[in-house]
Amino acid sequence: MFSETQISPKEGWQVYSSAQDPDGRCICTVVAPEQNLCSRDAKSRQLRQLLEKVQNMSQSIEVLNLRTQRDFQYVLKMETQMKGLKAKFRQIEDDRKTLMTKHFQELKEKMDELLPLIPVLEQYKTDAKLITQFKEEIRNLSTVLTGIQEEIGAYDYDELHQRVLSLETRLRDCMKKLTCGKLMKITGPITVKISGTRFGAWMTDPLASEKNNRVWYMDSYTNNKIVREYKSIADFVSGAESRTYNLPFKWAGTNHVVYNGSLYFNKYQSNIIIKYSFDTGRVLAQRSLEYAGFHNVYPYTWGGFSDIDLMADEIGLWAVYATNQNAGNIVISQLNQDTLEVLKSWSTGYPKRSAGESFMICGTLYVTNSHLTGAKVYYSYSTKTSTYEYTDIPFHNQYFHISMLDYNARDRALYAWNNGHQVLFNVTLFHVIKTDDDT
Repeated sequence: MFSETQISPKEGWQVYSSAQDPDGRCICTVVAPEQNLCSRDAKSRQLRQLLEKVQNMSQSIEVLNLRTQRDFQYVLKMETQMKGLKAKFRQIEDDRKTLMTKHFQELKEKMDELLPLIPVLEQYKTDAKLITQFKEEIRNLSTVLTGIQEEIGAYDYDELHQRVLSLETRLRDCMKKLTCGKLMKITGPITVKISGTRFGAWMTDPLASEKNNRVWYMDSYTNNKIVREYKSIADFVSGAESRTYNLPFKWAGTNHVVYNGSLYFNKYQSNIIIKYSFDTGRVLAQRSLEYAGFHNVYPYTWGGFSDIDLMADEIGLWAVYATNQNAGNIVISQLNQDTLEVLKSWSTGYPKRSAGESFMICGTLYVTNSHLTGAKVYYSYSTKTSTYEYTDIPFHNQYFHISMLDYNARDRALYAWNNGHQVLFNVTLFHVIKTDDDT
């Protein structure tokens, strides 16, 4: 789970996002620490990183056992053993024996694909036998790694490599059974950076490839046309810009979204939606959102020209706004990502001016009741069933004023702008498990 700490490139490895790619692989992104004098031995560093991967798998198994309420004591013992193994591996840092660089690099790449397991497996509690198999695999890997510590080089790399591949295959099969889920919990936040004004937006592309981790940054809610791009989260933290875009129009609000390589934003003082291509630097489409209020007619509770909220989830591109025809209550529209045409709309009974922020997950709109301290997810509307319910899902508004809150389906996390702090929240979804009998 995300820890509540600010990321610094000089600190240890920090997992800040996790996701499942289209092939079912579990992936994550980390901020790597700067290497100190004790880290120059590449072999020791690889061995230490390998231990980190095994520890993350161990933690995921712990979550699964907690969910099933079985073998809880075993998990606690396993956690203790892994911590002990970590302490032992630290002793190897002073050992300058030659290790097999190529083999450890290949193993490291495979282990990277397994991180982190927690967000996608913590709800998978129906198969106790599968959990037991995972536990056994972790124990076997830990045993082999302990042997590596005791006698460097005296181990069967091929066998270890095959075990990692086997575990990867079974985890992928497990994750493929996960479908869209219902929001159950929000944890965090983790502070990624402190920058900009009180209001703004930052985001990544949920449809980007696994190797594309670009970050886009848009400070302020009005009177600005500059979008800053960073190649990675590490570059974003350090402030190393890769490119700057000067948009043809000023934007309104902070509720923009990057989707499939294009930026979607609300043109200032209008209800016009703009689609801007980062690749070509041109406007690809623009369309008026019929009847949508704009320029602080129906904003969120914090104002800031937040009348029109553009967002994306596992299903596609959405616009959330309010109209006079719906008495100022929220309207949800699914958009064609190419033409911006409204494909279908749903009229809710929740007043837009009473909403702090909102975001879509799996076709369901989740609405917070405030942008200030004490805010919680208070209302949800399912576009699948055209029904609503009142909810009570609290989250920690650490810096007291949220002006942007958007879900990223690839990272399975909420990106937020919290009073000049760029933060991330982890989400827990109740997954529906597909069985072989499902059609």
